[in-house]
This record gives sequence, C-alpha cells and structure tokens, in this order.
Amino acid sequence: MTNYEQLHIPGSIQPHGVLLALSPQLEILQVSNNTQEHLGQKPEDLLSQPLSTLLNATQLESIKKFLQQQEGTVNSFKLSILTDEGEKYFDGIINFTEQMWILELEPTDSLTQMSFLSFHALTSGAISKMQKTSNLIDFVQLVASEIRKITEFDRVMVYQFDSSGAGIVIAEDKREDLLPLIGLRYPATDIPTEAKALYTRNSLRFIPNFGAQPVSLIPVNNPQTQQPLDLSCAVLRSVHPCCVEYHQNMRVSAMLVVPLIREQTLWGLISCHHQTVKYLTWEVRKICEFLGQIVSSELVHKVSQSEFDYEVKLKSLQTEFIESISQADNFREALISPEPRLLDLVDAKGSAVCLDNDITLVGTTPSIEDVRTLIEWSDTQISDNLFSTNSLPQLCPEARAFKETASGLLLLRISKVRRYYILWFRPEVIQTVTWAGNPNGSVKLDPNGGVTLSPRKSFEKWLETVRLTSLPWKSCELDSALALRNAIVGIVISKADELAKINRELEQSNRELASFAYAASHDLKEPLRGIYNYSNVLLEDYAHILDEDGIDYLQTVVFLSQRMESLINALLRLSLLGQAELQRQPTNLNELLEQAIGVFYASYPQAKLEIRTTKDLPTIECDPVLVGEVFSNLIVNAFKYNDKAEKWLEIGFVVDKVDKVDKVDKVDKVDKVDKVDKVDKVDKVDKVDKVDKVDKVDKVDKVDKVDKVDKGDKGDKEDKEDKEDKGEVFVNHLGLL
Repeated sequence: MTNYEQLHIPGSIQPHGVLLALSPQLEILQVSNNTQEHLGQKPEDLLSQPLSTLLNATQLESIKKFLQQQEGTVNSFKLSILTDEGEKYFDGIINFTEQMWILELEPTDSLTQMSFLSFHALTSGAISKMQKTSNLIDFVQLVASEIRKITEFDRVMVYQFDSSGAGIVIAEDKREDLLPLIGLRYPATDIPTEAKALYTRNSLRFIPNFGAQPVSLIPVNNPQTQQPLDLSCAVLRSVHPCCVEYHQNMRVSAMLVVPLIREQTLWGLISCHHQTVKYLTWEVRKICEFLGQIVSSELVHKVSQSEFDYEVKLKSLQTEFIESISQADNFREALISPEPRLLDLVDAKGSAVCLDNDITLVGTTPSIEDVRTLIEWSDTQISDNLFSTNSLPQLCPEARAFKETASGLLLLRISKVRRYYILWFRPEVIQTVTWAGNPNGSVKLDPNGGVTLSPRKSFEKWLETVRLTSLPWKSCELDSALALRNAIVGIVISKADELAKINRELEQSNRELASFAYAASHDLKEPLRGIYNYSNVLLEDYAHILDEDGIDYLQTVVFLSQRMESLINALLRLSLLGQAELQRQPTNLNELLEQAIGVFYASYPQAKLEIRTTKDLPTIECDPVLVGEVFSNLIVNAFKYNDKAEKWLEIGFVVDKVDKVDKVDKVDKVDKVDKVDKVDKVDKVDKVDKVDKVDKVDKVDKVDKVDKVDKGDKGDKEDKEDKEDKGEVFVNHLGLL
C-alpha cells in the first residue's frame, strides 16, 4: 500500500548531494550514506563529531552567522572541503527543523558566486516582458517560454488546479517533435494532498535523475527525537517510488517544479520535464525560483479583462441591491423584486428565499417541497453559513430528481433559528472533458477493500462525459453572496433597534394616553352626574307640574346620561386595550340591541327608520359595551347614509355553512353564518332583499371586495360588501357561547 503520509520523512535523499543533520551546537547527528563518495569520509566516522571536522574555521564562522538569522530561512553559500582526492567545491544549503539544523551539500565547479549583474542580465528581460502582459493566458505562456530558455528543458508547462484539485495545462513551451499536452486535464489523485502541502512550503523541487537510487540516512531515526528526520524543506529529499514510476511512464527522466502560490493557496505549478538526465546548477534553479515568486505575486493582478469587468458588474449590482433592501418597507418584496436582480447577483438561473419558513421561488427552481428538503439536508450536513457546489446530486442523492434545475447550489444561511435562507440554483451542464489518460486509472482496491493509489500507465487522451454538474461558482460570486448576508444581518439588527425605539415611544404614548383618559373620564363624569342628578330631582319633585312630553324629555336625559357614562367607561377601557383583557361575558344580544335602538330614537326623535328584528338573537361571549357600540354605529350609519325614501333596517342571523357563493347581488335576510369559504361577487339570492346586519360569521376565507369596514370589536370582524343601488351587507364575526 502506498503511504503518502510519509512523503516528508522518507529516510533517504537523492544521491547527487550529501546531507548532515546538526545539533544546535553543530554536532553531527545524522549523515547520508554517501559521504565517502563526496567527502572522502565514512558516515560512521562523522557521527557525533563537530562540524569543524569537515570545515575550516573561516567557513565555520560564516555558517554560524547564517544560523543567527531567523529560523525557517533557507540560506545558501559556497564552501570547499579538503578530501583525500583534493579540494572539492560545494553549494551549501542550510535550514532549521525539529530543533536542529540540516546542512545539504551539492558538488559545484566553482566557488565564485553569481554576481548581481549576471543575475540581473538573466532575469530582467523575462520580467520586462511579463510586465507588458495583462491577459492571464498570455502571461503564463510567456512564463513557460522564458523558463524553458533558461533551463533548456524539453518541455515546460504551466499547470492550474481547479476547485476539485484536478489540474489543467493552460500554457506550454516544448520541443517541436513532442506531442502537445496543453488543454489536457490531470486528476487530483495524480498529485496527492500531501505532495501539494510540500509544494506550498517549498519554492522549488528539483529531481535531476528519476532513475537514481536513493541514499539512506544513518542512523535511520534522529537520536534526539527517536523519529525519522523531517525532510519537508530539504532540497535533496528523495523521490517517492510512485512519483518515480509515474514520470518514467511519461518518459520523463528529470524534472523541475516551481509552485505558484496565490493568496497563500497553491494555485498551480510550473512543471519542467526532460527526457534524459539533466542537472541544473544552484544558480539556475535560484533564477527559476525567483521568477516563480514574481509570477505568484502577479497572479492576483493578471486576470482577464472579462473577469475584471464581471467583478465590477457584480460590485455595482451588489451595492444597488443592498441599498434597495435597506430602504424598503417590505423586506421580502425588496429581495425578490424585480426578479432578475437577485439572480444576477451571483449569475444564477433560479433562487429560493426562505423567511420564517415561508418560501418564495424566483426563476427556474425545484419545487417548494424540494427546496424544503434541501434546507433540511443543509441543516444536518453543512456547518458554514456560506456553501457552494457545482455537483449537488453527488452530495445530496435526493437532488438527482431535480438535477436539470439544480445541479449547482449556492446556499446562504442568514439565521438557522429564524429559518432565514437564500438558495441560488444553476442547471445541469453536460460537458466533455479531455484527460491525460483515464482519470481513474491510478485508483486501485487492495485485498482488504481499501483504496490505494498507483502510478498511471497511460497518458493518451481520454474523453469523459461529465453529468450532474453545473458551471462552477466563481470566488467573486461567493463574495457577492457573503456581502449580501452581512448586509441583511446589519439591516435586521438596524430594524430591531428601530422597532425597539418605536416600542419605547409607544409605551410612553400609552402611559400618556392612560393618564389623559383617567383625567378626561373624571372631568366628563362630574358634569354628567350633575345632569343625571338634577334630572332625577326634577322628575321626583316637579313631575306634577310637567306635562307628559316634559316627563318624557327628562327621562330621555336620564337615559342618555347613563348611556354616556357607560361610553366614557368604555373609552377608558379602550385606551388600555394593550394593557388589559376585554371584559368578555355571556351577553344576550337582544338586550344589547334593545338598548342600542333606545339610544338611537332618543338621539334622533324625528328619525323615520323602521328597525325590524325577525327573531330572537343568540347569546354570545363578548364585551357587551363594545359590541353595543357596534350595534349603535351600524344603526346610526343605516339612517345617516340611506338616501331611500323608505328607510328600514332588518337584523337577524342565518346560514350554517356556505362553501362557496360565486355571485350574490342582493341579500334580504341573513340570520346566521357559520362559515363562508369564498365570496367572489354578491349578485342575487332569492328571498333576500337586503342585509344591514349579520350578527355571527365564524369564518370568511375570502371576500374579493370590501369597500368599507365601519367598526369592529377586538377579536371580532365586520365585513361590508356594497353594491350600488342594491343595498349593503354588513357581516359581524362573533362567536356563539
């Protein structure tokens, strides 16, 4: 079984150099098993010896200066070592790991360091050309060409990783006789995650000979840690057997890789291949490393103009959208209207807005039930507030049923508790992908059923039809969605603050209203009591000198003063409705109606209005004072706003249940209504002339037109349907006892 988890601790190095592991006091703790060949001394003779055994005092002092620099820095220098065969020159590279220093030595022909002018001459031309390109593809193509000029490798490719870890060759410079690889894709398994992690930590990887046998370290484990030596940053780290076989299958004998890092992430690789063994000097490698760092720093800026324009467009849409919803009274409507705006924000074909578990669909989407299924799935499977995928059916099996509309999903969770979500959808896009060989060719099953990776044998073009995927979401689209979430959270907090302020002001107004109501009721009751008392005195002491009309007038004054006092009390209670419950009690509507009729005729003694009651009204649970006011208002309105020559009003209740009335024009009499599911239009019902009042309707599901509601009790409702010249229907919804 291939163990990629040990890539950084292979226990061996490539044979073209020597490695020494040193303690902080520069004592030799481990050596590679090729010191006899390069240094003229056996490995056993060097172990536990000071570094001064190999280096003279001047060189040792230079190394100590390097060691005083920040840990983690890789330093290089020239040095010479005297051997039995004479003086040998080396490029020295030293870095720090696991509380020890690793010194690597590679043979070189000269102790002369490359001058700045020489370095500038080799790099300035390439850098100048790079600065003149703005298009990403042109830029990386130029990089491939310049690196090949410097290294003289057979082929140089620029290789970019996608979101799944697979790579595609986006630029190439090669020998004319070689088959092109540009445009080919390589599966993510070709470069394991552990290898990508090492590329992220190292600015260059050089393998001059894939056929060379690795050289082991002596001893195998580090004496200080009793663990294999960590060679993550070692230039000479040996090559994994799977990597060797993989490249030999490609007929590659030497390789140079320069990682490209964008925003601290491995964006791609500059990969150089040669069909024969090829050694590059340390200076040439440093030039390639330097150019790779230049390329990495420019990747952020070298985007295509179309991508830049698209990002600017999204920013503009985002700003306009956020400003619109922040000023809107209806938050939901602002999100979904006009319809394309929400979709354009992330270039989606459909969207679903879920607020308080109420879902609104926009564009081309799955059904509401399917959206609910997705939200429930996300609650259990997704922890982040922002989630995106271009292969939803592969993650959520239920999504296969609506892959045509939602193979891609971008989910924004605003509040899991309040059930605030926005989902965007992209349809399935069937693609044909060209791979460099079968992408599954490196995946094998071991005898125990586990998955292992093995080097692929073939790199011939291999076409694959990819289904159940959508176009991928771009990072700028994810940023746009995240900005929307932050804005919505800010708006909700702002609205909550505003509502809290309004509530405080309302509480203050209620307190002031209560104080006013108490004062007003007290001030109004005092003269009212005087009117009541003096009227009673006149009736008791002077009735014998008053005629019949005078006595009636005084009795009316007494009645109206009592009625006025009850209204004042009701007004006082109305001012406290938000602070106290209604005084509901069993009430005989006949008694309330009789009182209301009495008040009406006392207030309008000359009124010519016939009030008809067809039968006794029921006893209900209500606040008698407030419902009595409803009766009084309806009777007065029936008189005031009736222009007929003969004015009459009929009161009653009927109808146990009406499922649907398509058209009713004129209603003569309704005694009781338990339920009305739908009233589209009132046209005509036989035996019904007009209804001025309906005392009980338990439920009305739909009334298409209600012109006026004059008065309603808290918890009860009154509907009015008006047909010109054909009478009016008033429906009060009151519950029977």
